[in-house]
Amino acid sequence: MTNYTAHPDHVIADEATLRALFAPTHALAALKSLDHLDPHARAFIGRSPFLCLGTQNAAGRADVSPRGDPVGFVQVLDDRTLVIPDRPGNNRLDTLVNIVSNPSVGLLFLIPGFDDTLRVNGQAMLVTDPALLAPMAVNDRVPKLAIVVRVTEVFLHCAKALRRSHLWDPAQRQNRAEMPSLMRILHDQTNQPATDEAGLSSMDVALEEGYKQTMY
Repeated sequence: MTNYTAHPDHVIADEATLRALFAPTHALAALKSLDHLDPHARAFIGRSPFLCLGTQNAAGRADVSPRGDPVGFVQVLDDRTLVIPDRPGNNRLDTLVNIVSNPSVGLLFLIPGFDDTLRVNGQAMLVTDPALLAPMAVNDRVPKLAIVVRVTEVFLHCAKALRRSHLWDPAQRQNRAEMPSLMRILHDQTNQPATDEAGLSSMDVALEEGYKQTMY
């Protein structure tokens, strides 16, 4: 497979050229962006068990991280401040390191069964305040830190993407067994020494046990 190279004539390099491809947005779409969390945004966040958190490092290298917990895990402190508990992961700390160097973040909140989503942009900081962390404990395990986001932009996103994807349609669910397990994929991607099926199966079992013990 060869690397794709776009002809310069086909590359959009300025906003004017980009906008010329599309009809103007309608007034409601332009006006819907708020600078605070209104009652509707608060209600949406209160129902959401899952979000995607977009960050960039100081050099502009982007990353998106999934965050999930019981419904309502993101706390709204006031109209312009929300808090996300940081749960145990693999300790790469990609998101957290990015926030330290570049506080600009973008959040996408999803609710199972809802086709519309909520987008929140703002400036983030990492906080270890015990009074803030204590109410976020699960199974008596308090998070090491929380991500506090100062909100600068809030708006609901229409349903087209989720309806095109049929994301919540049970008939569209795929069988995970049709692809190798996560441990098998990582084993291949990291060029680990060859191992037999029993060895790979034991890795799968260990991963599942790890999930049970380190979710919080």
